[in-house]
Amino acid sequence: MTTYGLLVFDEAEELDFAGPWEVFTASAMVRDQGDRAMLLAERSGPVRCAKGLRVLPDHTLDDHPGLDVLLVPGGRGARETEPSNPVVTGWIAETAERARWVTSVCTGAFLLHAAGVAKGRRVATHWSAEDRLESLGGVTVVRDARYVVDGNLVTSQGVSAGIDMALWLIGRIHGRDHARTVRRYIQYDPAPPYLADEPTGRDEEPS
Repeated sequence: MTTYGLLVFDEAEELDFAGPWEVFTASAMVRDQGDRAMLLAERSGPVRCAKGLRVLPDHTLDDHPGLDVLLVPGGRGARETEPSNPVVTGWIAETAERARWVTSVCTGAFLLHAAGVAKGRRVATHWSAEDRLESLGGVTVVRDARYVVDGNLVTSQGVSAGIDMALWLIGRIHGRDHARTVRRYIQYDPAPPYLADEPTGRDEEPS
């Protein structure tokens, strides 16, 4: 059985944890082996996320089962407020020592940095935050990969990249064929209508 713990906090980016949540819970359903995912927060009350979604954690930081996988999302809370919260950073540091895998999405890497977990490691974060994270020192920011694996630390770029990271992780834990089955089940086969490298000003309907 694999236990996934996804940290949430005020102004966490919704898809940073909801995307991997879908992968982890779909993986558990496909395996039918009792894997479980849970949301964890400092307090037991509702958490208001970056875009206004409110979620209710399953456990608090001082009352949860042991974790095989820790996931830290990004968002303004990860960049601005939680890095100076010793309760959260201390919990991340302690949990990381026991977890098999420690992961982050987007600017969740800032929280891993503040907790000392990312020290001396190669990490990924949202493109707009790469310079800032690099300026903090102590990490090597990788700018050209959706996710980066450094030992048991797996960090990913912005928002949707967390789904890629989560699929890689379940493939590492449960095998590639399993991960392919999960990917097909959630119908994750990106084909965006607008490519990131398209020039601006060219979105007119064809005549």
